[in-house]
Amino acid sequence: MPKTSRLGLLCHRDFRRLFAATALGQLGDRIMFLAFPLVAIAALHADEFEVGLLTAMSTAGSLLVGLPAGAWVDRMRKRSVMISTDLARALALLTIPMAWWADILTIWWLYTVALTHGVLTVFFDVAYVSCLPHLVGRDNLLEGNSKLSGIRSVTSISGPGVAGPLVGLVGAPVTLVLSSAGMALSALLAAGIRTREQKPESSERAQLVKDVAEGLKFVLGQPALRAILVADGTFNLFLVMYQTMLLVFLEREAGLDPFGIGLVLSGMGCGALLGALLATRLSKWCGQGPVIWLAPLLTCPPTALMPMARPGWSVAVAAIGLAGLSLGGVVRVVAQSSLQQALTPDRLLGRVSATARFVSWGGIPLGGLLGGASGSVFGAAVTLWIGAAGMTLSVLPNVLSPLRTKRTVPGDRTPSPRVEARNG
Repeated sequence: MPKTSRLGLLCHRDFRRLFAATALGQLGDRIMFLAFPLVAIAALHADEFEVGLLTAMSTAGSLLVGLPAGAWVDRMRKRSVMISTDLARALALLTIPMAWWADILTIWWLYTVALTHGVLTVFFDVAYVSCLPHLVGRDNLLEGNSKLSGIRSVTSISGPGVAGPLVGLVGAPVTLVLSSAGMALSALLAAGIRTREQKPESSERAQLVKDVAEGLKFVLGQPALRAILVADGTFNLFLVMYQTMLLVFLEREAGLDPFGIGLVLSGMGCGALLGALLATRLSKWCGQGPVIWLAPLLTCPPTALMPMARPGWSVAVAAIGLAGLSLGGVVRVVAQSSLQQALTPDRLLGRVSATARFVSWGGIPLGGLLGGASGSVFGAAVTLWIGAAGMTLSVLPNVLSPLRTKRTVPGDRTPSPRVEARNG
């Protein structure tokens, strides 16, 4: 794909549509990330275990439909899947403020919406990841993933910054109206993408198990992808344990109001934005393999500052550690996504994406339950310690794999910064 200016892929009309749809959808998602658990914590006065169970329900979709989702998405046009799931997620979220206004909202209502939203998100994410290679070509994957991560990071800053004051003003349930609107507008923009991928060949129903097995076999047969899955699964389990108790800790032990919690999450978004801006350059300098394990190794240990924080200035210092975690996370994910897409044949993109999500996200519901149980027994601070230690140790599978020295991947023709400087 020709790129005629420094804007690169943003000169491409359909990529701009995807870029804008990502911005609005992610804005809705980040508002939901703050407002949804605060509905349980502040509005319904849920205890630690109920908050953990809510996290588990939000992510259980990966276990329920994670593997077959890829085979199903590979049989459909990815754009159509993205539009329909965005609209359905918007409707599901809208039921929460409606139930709140009708005075019938319960924790079980939240559990139902969380599970429904989570299942739909599995299909959306598989289609979204599989759509990019068709839209921009394999030679532009690193740039495409970096730019999309950049706009997601911007909304990670603005989302909580908008949601925090809004929750304080109108309450967490009503704030979800804005989250629902963001996803609906995302669907509208995706509908404007003109590039049409070739309609996949229809498969017989009996082929579903075979298709799933083919995707799983491909992933497990690639040492680099296999290591990423194990490391990701471990990281995500402990990350969700940490996140499950983070809002509880900030509200009940650090004494922050919704606006203060929004500032902490916006700080994490700032770290993510910086990570997106640095991701391509760091991947070139360190190598796409080494950066996958170096980034978390350097940025996970500072998350241990949060459980040591007390009301006052120490919370701000600990928030810097969380911003570092987000920075490292984006750098790692951009490198991983580009590597996975470059190694995977077009016909297997959906299945490989779904398999990766199923394995690496499979521990997330368990992380939510363990976080809630640990918080109930040991308290939020101890759970944060456990999460910080587990995230740090999760780098081991990647360090012990070919990723330790794998600097480039097939299809990566981007020159290093030194070459760019020499040619300039």
